Amino acid sequence: MNTKIKLLTETKFQNAVLITGLPGIGLVGKIAVDYLVSQLKTKKIAEIYSDSFPPSVHTKNGLISLIIDEIFHYNLNGKDFLFLIGPVQPSLDFRVGTPSDHYEFAEQIVITAKNLGVTKIYTLAGINIGDRRIDKEPRVIAAATSKKLLDELSKLGAVTEKKEGLISGAAGLILGSAKNHKIEGACLMGETNSQLIYGDHGSAKKVLELIVKMYGFKIDMKDIETESKQIEKTFTQLSKQLEELRAEETDKDLTYVR
Repeated sequence: MNTKIKLLTETKFQNAVLITGLPGIGLVGKIAVDYLVSQLKTKKIAEIYSDSFPPSVHTKNGLISLIIDEIFHYNLNGKDFLFLIGPVQPSLDFRVGTPSDHYEFAEQIVITAKNLGVTKIYTLAGINIGDRRIDKEPRVIAAATSKKLLDELSKLGAVTEKKEGLISGAAGLILGSAKNHKIEGACLMGETNSQLIYGDHGSAKKVLELIVKMYGFKIDMKDIETESKQIEKTFTQLSKQLEELRAEETDKDLTYVR
């Protein structure tokens, strides 16, 4: 089967924007796009099935269904937006999957998006900065398929990293495939810590704010703001504990005699 995309509507859009948020580092992209979809009056237009997803089924109230990703549509002042969300993407653990699974998945997403009339794609993700996230307000790092788009994002507050790097998984490969299909796009990465397996709402909020600034979505940020403050509170407590530990180690060094 590989990846199969079931369209629930035959509608074709013009100059639509696709914004993706699948699970990744700190769940940054997933949290941001899930929040957008929950706040806006969207309509589901597609379901995505793939045998590169985990070999499991979803159960709810005793009923079984296959695990799927989904695409939702939203129109704002005549501008069409598509949102790709879901609980999974092909696994980066090559003991259970292969690199070709990722390429095939990304290619099918892009081909479908192109057929639907998408002309720009944003993938939202997290970028690991390790323990620096503990005492540092997260920035949004941007990488784009063109310098023109990168400059536009920089003016909106995104940061461009001059060093080389890699963007793994769907967040990177969807844009690589998009460029081959002459679709412009960018990856917006919120700085986070890879150990935050339950999600970094503070980083997701920063990415979401940039998207809102770009397109003017009218959403209530109250809930994600609450979660963000909780994360930052935890980081403050952790930072204080680390400082106390360092102070204790310094005292031990000063009183050590041999």
